[in-house]
Amino acid sequence: MEGHELTRRDFSKLTMAALGGMLAGAAATVHAAQEKSPLLSDPHICRGLNTCKGKGQGGTNACAGTGACATAEAHACKGQNACKGQGGCGANPGENACKGQGGCEVPVEHDAAWQKARARFEAAMAAEGKAVGAAPPK
Repeated sequence: MEGHELTRRDFSKLTMAALGGMLAGAAATVHAAQEKSPLLSDPHICRGLNTCKGKGQGGTNACAGTGACATAEAHACKGQNACKGQGGCGANPGENACKGQGGCEVPVEHDAAWQKARARFEAAMAAEGKAVGAAPPK
């Protein structure tokens, strides 16, 4: 088998292909880093997860994190969520990737799931530089 000599033109094509691949990878990484947590979206899955004043049923809450109930459509069982971020339980409550991937009901009734969602909500809000009020009682 004879070896193939690499011409300057071939080398330029390969270099440009490699550079294009690196740029595409960097762009994808930046996009992923910029994507916000579904916990910072509305509608939300439970009390204490509203992103700002007035967001929550009735609109009477004074600030972020103080809303008394969920604004996502209520459902009673795993996999019945209508959209991304509207599933109640699982590994990351309120952060499911798409419709039908939620782990349990909305509004969230399991204390451990709510505590996890609230902690992740507070962390996401802090990362955005936003203050959060005290969570409402159950």
